[in-house]
Amino acid sequence: MGCLGNFLWFVFGGALSGLSWCLAGCLWCITIVGIPVGTQCFKLAGLSFFPFGKEIRYGGGTVSFLLNILWLLFSGLALAIEHAVLGALLCVTIIGIPFGLQHFKLAQLALMPFGAEVY
Repeated sequence: MGCLGNFLWFVFGGALSGLSWCLAGCLWCITIVGIPVGTQCFKLAGLSFFPFGKEIRYGGGTVSFLLNILWLLFSGLALAIEHAVLGALLCVTIIGIPFGLQHFKLAQLALMPFGAEVY
């Protein structure tokens, strides 16, 4: 399902969610202080473009926790709501359930992106 799922995901909505992450990354990169956050957004945009076959493991420490709080206040909540709403809409049909689950995975990632590793 990995290759076919990623292709269908990209065509039917993954491009939009990936562009949302890219927009957040561009906004964070406007300031010099926000560049590390912006680069993390661009890494996660790649995951948002093609999420099938990838797993996320959460970890981190104090710095990740503080960055996650700043992220949540400025960008994370909007992205998490976007992914949660799209996931709920896709889970209405049986065919859309795998895609909805990927949106829920990305919604959790949108709340806590720092300290997360993608495998």
